[in-house]
Amino acid sequence: MELKLIPREELDRARGDLPLLADMCRANALVAVKRAGSGHLGSSFSAMDIVVHLFYAELNTVAVGFDSPDRDVYFSSKGHDVPGLYAVLQALGVIPPERLLRLRRLGGLDGHPDVGIPGIEANSGSLGMGISKGRGIAWAKRLLGRDGRVVVLTGDGELQEGQNFEGLQAAAAHAQDNLWVIVDRNELQSDKPTDEILALGELEPKLRAFGWHVATCDGHDHDALARTFAQFRAVTGQPKVLIANTVKGKGVSFMEHPRALAEGGGTYRWHAGAPDDESFVRAHEELVVRIHERLPDVRLVDVDEAEERSEGEPESGIATRTHVTDEYVAAAYGDALLELAQIHPELVVLDADLASDCRIRPFELAHADRFHEAGIAEQDMVSAAAGMARHGLLPVVNSFAAFLAARANEQIYNQASEGTKVVYALHYAGLIPAGPGKSHQSIRDVSLLAALPNMIVVQPGSSEETSALLRWAVADAHENVALRLAIGPSPRRLELPPVTPGRGAVVREGSDAVLFAYGPVMLHEALTAAELLDGRLQVVNMPWLTRLDEEWSAELVEPFGEVFVLEDHAPVGALGDTLRRALGGRPVTVFGVEGWPACGTPAEALRYHGLDGSSLADRIALALGTRTAT
Repeated sequence: MELKLIPREELDRARGDLPLLADMCRANALVAVKRAGSGHLGSSFSAMDIVVHLFYAELNTVAVGFDSPDRDVYFSSKGHDVPGLYAVLQALGVIPPERLLRLRRLGGLDGHPDVGIPGIEANSGSLGMGISKGRGIAWAKRLLGRDGRVVVLTGDGELQEGQNFEGLQAAAAHAQDNLWVIVDRNELQSDKPTDEILALGELEPKLRAFGWHVATCDGHDHDALARTFAQFRAVTGQPKVLIANTVKGKGVSFMEHPRALAEGGGTYRWHAGAPDDESFVRAHEELVVRIHERLPDVRLVDVDEAEERSEGEPESGIATRTHVTDEYVAAAYGDALLELAQIHPELVVLDADLASDCRIRPFELAHADRFHEAGIAEQDMVSAAAGMARHGLLPVVNSFAAFLAARANEQIYNQASEGTKVVYALHYAGLIPAGPGKSHQSIRDVSLLAALPNMIVVQPGSSEETSALLRWAVADAHENVALRLAIGPSPRRLELPPVTPGRGAVVREGSDAVLFAYGPVMLHEALTAAELLDGRLQVVNMPWLTRLDEEWSAELVEPFGEVFVLEDHAPVGALGDTLRRALGGRPVTVFGVEGWPACGTPAEALRYHGLDGSSLADRIALALGTRTAT
């Protein structure tokens, strides 16, 4: 398999042919995602014609410059489609090809939009914020007397987030006619049709009722896009919204909806993840053949394969596949839910359009009547769970940790104050995977939840410990439980003893210092550091992040001069602070994710923050006044 990129000079030759440019950018985005090892192709391809049309035929941004205060501003609220946007920015010469080829790598391009990258106007990836952010930019332009429109792209599934409708209402009230919104209406969410997750109904009358000028057209027809945008320019006194009917995976026949959905047995597999080698070759050849038809002598240049791949969201639909092993704690979580459902008829499961990623699709298939799909609406989901709990059900609420703990924090607080019990499953917790970037890396969730009465936060380090902690949370816990879960595979097989509330377990003996860690990623790095320190470091698995048996912990640390904690979290608000309180003020050194979490491969991100085994060994040796073993 060869990776080949279309260089900028070849893209420049295609400037007058927008469909050709779109396919050329699709080919380059495909190569970037394949080289990265993860990314989002389906939504990148559905939005590609829109993005190409905007930058090459509608916006003034290239003409006046990306730094001009009078520029038109474009950004994607959904953010998943950023590989496509990067490919367009590379075609325009805004970012160099070598940086495109460092997608999801440290110092390269983040897996979701980040304003530190040239041409990116807003951070996104956490859904539902874009219309509000766009109207803020539009309002600022009007106040400051600056020219330029603000164009925001949203996903159709993203419209399930309530903040969008707050923004729609406010923009109309302020008559912000310099604000345009484009809905990428590809009718698919992460792996299922929007109508199956949470139907949006008739969008045109719904959006018009908010006071917006509304139009609908084929989002892949450049003539139709040109006519619609000309109409928008003529309308004053109202913000404008285009419902762009698109095809997810457009440009690659076997990735296109509805064919891809049918071939996937009802789930769409091209939302997230890089294609396998065979699928990549088929997709790339299909695009290049069509490019050759319009530009027969197009030249492609070789790309060296990356030595290390990023790790990102699992391939969509992965929970239905057989290659998931028991080394995935999330897979063990899904299996344990099914077992618990047999003996706890009050148990119900809630989802926010992440059933495959959270490994709860088997529960949905087995217990459809006890599965509640809330769509991309975490606040609504949590409050609905609160209502269920008030009437005797035991809700298990699922979403990515970064979204659930933060976006719905007030709703969780309110539920906890009612004295009911809910289990919150915080998937994708911690630093790794780092490829998607800071919008998805959850390093503050423990601190957001630890201050709540009626709440315990735990994180398992193995598949067996996952099952045990979930069983405890469902059957034995009297309070709310927040269960942090790693979404990727464990770096090593960990044999951990049975769980005891408030107590951890020594997993490696040592003589000079003790290091507490939790979760499969950080336990692996802690054990690596202990191996390098040759018997001087004792490692303790401590899954109870906010509750400690004080007598046990004091007895455990008493022989050691130094106490360390390795956090898969920011250095404040998690296990380190809990341990300090339990030890009555004894000094505890915490190693955590300082600052914004780095985007890159697992090794790059851990090394950047000094949390890989080798760096930890050096930091601990320095604290002990010794050298690491070589």
